[in-house]
Amino acid sequence: MIYDVSHRTTYRYSIPVSFSHHRMHLTPRACAQQVCHRTALSVSPNPTTQTSSEDYFGNPVTNVTLQDQHKELSLHSRSVIEVKPASPPEPSGTAPWDGIYQNLYGDPSDTGLDAIQYVFNSPLVASNSAYTDYAAMSFAAGAPVMVGALDLTRRIYEEFTYDPTATTVSTPVDEVFAGRRGVCQDFAHFQIACLRSLGIPARYVSGYLLTHPPEGKERLVGADASHAWLSVWCPGHGWVDLDPTNNLVVSEEHITVAWGRDYSDVSPIKGAIFGGGAHTIDVAVDVVPAANGSVAR
Repeated sequence: MIYDVSHRTTYRYSIPVSFSHHRMHLTPRACAQQVCHRTALSVSPNPTTQTSSEDYFGNPVTNVTLQDQHKELSLHSRSVIEVKPASPPEPSGTAPWDGIYQNLYGDPSDTGLDAIQYVFNSPLVASNSAYTDYAAMSFAAGAPVMVGALDLTRRIYEEFTYDPTATTVSTPVDEVFAGRRGVCQDFAHFQIACLRSLGIPARYVSGYLLTHPPEGKERLVGADASHAWLSVWCPGHGWVDLDPTNNLVVSEEHITVAWGRDYSDVSPIKGAIFGGGAHTIDVAVDVVPAANGSVAR
């Protein structure tokens, strides 16, 4: 699948901003099942400086600084992305979950060191015994890791309610677990907490999901949204992406932007401003399959 992706964010301030600096994860990354054919990020007003680099996790990052007064800031990311179908392993043939941490602990390879860092607590996701007990219902002793991970995905989908009014970006995982309500970010964080509580590496993934309008309805421009899911480490197969919000293995309808330990590593936009007063934010996302299924030259 080839997609045209547009992500526009507009900040409007009640009083002028005299200086601001922003760090952005708005450019989709290249990875095993994904090719970024073209990408561009426009900023209005024109920034004083704009630089591009990669963060610790290999995600594309853009940093901008604005030193002229402004009451509105518009950020528009546009990309042409090709997503190839994944080939997830047969769940019953994957490694036992309860030997993963011990094997990684003694693995000095780059692959092993990369995977094991996602076992430990991170700023927004901390393990505890309550998560261990919840996850254990999906992971019998010696069970294949993907059998357990898929069952945990299903349970979160069935036992938690999608409710965009129940949480904010700063709601702790404990509150999500207690209320059994939230959004994709919350469900990804919770499943990561459960997996890490068992010693299974899991990382947070941000991106987009192709949405389908109700039958007989037209697509609404700007009505798509950012999405979040997780990857679980599967020895011998690498990372397998799971979407607990929709109870599925991630497919070619998911577009990866960035990954890290949790949302704090990959938030789309963060930074600091001087001035501004009260502000509003408008976000419009469109994920549209290319008209002819190919990349225009």
